[in-house]
Amino acid sequence: MKHIKQVLILCFLGGMIALASCEEQRILFDGPAHVRFTDTTLTFKESIGQPIQVKVHVVGAPVNQATTVNYTISGNAREGRDYVIEGTRGSVTIPANQSFGTFTVRLINNANNILGSQDIIFTLTDVSNNDLQVGFGSNSNIGRQLRLTIQDDCLLSGFYTGARQGASQTVSNIEIMPLGQNCREYLVTNWNIGLGQNSLFGLNAVRPTLTFVDNGDNTLTIPTQVTSELPSPYDTLRGNGVWNPQNRAIVLNLQIKLPYSQTKDTVITVPFTFTPRR
Repeated sequence: MKHIKQVLILCFLGGMIALASCEEQRILFDGPAHVRFTDTTLTFKESIGQPIQVKVHVVGAPVNQATTVNYTISGNAREGRDYVIEGTRGSVTIPANQSFGTFTVRLINNANNILGSQDIIFTLTDVSNNDLQVGFGSNSNIGRQLRLTIQDDCLLSGFYTGARQGASQTVSNIEIMPLGQNCREYLVTNWNIGLGQNSLFGLNAVRPTLTFVDNGDNTLTIPTQVTSELPSPYDTLRGNGVWNPQNRAIVLNLQIKLPYSQTKDTVITVPFTFTPRR
């Protein structure tokens, strides 16, 4: 059975940690080499939009051959409806001379405005290398299990790729998040696609926020709002929109006030399309 020792050297001078007059103080981990989950708990919203990398690692020196670690899946989250495992299900490989192996979990955004959570419980069962044990501590429980909690999200929440009608530019880091627990009012960040300096209105390249209301019938309302990040007279916004339940895309028809002359303003409508990021 291989053992690992980790040494911490502290330097003391007059009761204070110093850079001279070092006295070696050893803190030892004297236990068998083992594999474990790097995390024991993880929590993500179902709308995260990006795959989750789950890590398993060797505690101890890396071994010179590929190591396969097997795991089981339990919990009340539904595979195929709340999440999928990408790649080989039930095992993860730690490459030779490496410390970490990963497998991928992709959450399925089935948001329905019912807020709750579900758990996926991963449990390590065995390892291909006889010099490694699974988990550590009493009954080898430390690091043996990972609980991944999936938080339900509101229907329109998530990460989107956005485009403005008439502009070639797209932005992939747009987040739409609920305001409150009733899943009716939402906040959009970084929505001003193509409104940077020297484009459309000559606005500075800021990232203003925008709120809209889900009317419950696939239509949306942008209430009149003053956006402090935008210069006057462009700072007063309002409009409407629609949500497509088939592809979950959102179209916001934003009405923006522009100067028409020295004494008059005009209002134009600029459509923005937000497509859920997969």
